[in-house]
Amino acid sequence: MFVRTACLIATLMLPAAALADTQINDAQIAHIAYTAGNIDIDAAKLALKKSHNPRVRAFAEDMARDHKAVNDKALALLGKLKVTPEDNATSQALKAGADAEAKKLEALDSAAFDKAYVDNEVAYHKTVNGALRDTLIPNAQNADLKSLLQTGLKLFEAHQAHAEMVDGELH
Repeated sequence: MFVRTACLIATLMLPAAALADTQINDAQIAHIAYTAGNIDIDAAKLALKKSHNPRVRAFAEDMARDHKAVNDKALALLGKLKVTPEDNATSQALKAGADAEAKKLEALDSAAFDKAYVDNEVAYHKTVNGALRDTLIPNAQNADLKSLLQTGLKLFEAHQAHAEMVDGELH
């Protein structure tokens, strides 16, 4: 379990570290944020498919709803700004890491799945929140995009706290 979480964290941190050394534009930032949201929506859908634990299911429902709402706001903003999200190496690395993690989660059942899913959510939110705070928000040029990212960060920090609470309940 620890190795799986450590691998996911490493997968997420490498792109963020690479971003720190390069200038990224708003279209790339939007793609990274949207990709990160979709990854959490997909993880939540998997949890709703596999978990029977009411706490885990309620958490997953919150993740799916909240990340969809933020992604919908992001798409509306991008439409208003006439900006097309730009695929990039960070988005691709996030997706590849998430696909590998989903494959591992898919193989688990019951309490083992619940624990691995929630552990992954804690690690994922810590990493994404750090990337938002340290890289994406500071590099966003458009004030509306920056504001949306800041609002998302507040929500995702609450997600992290919620995931940590559920994790403590699973012990």
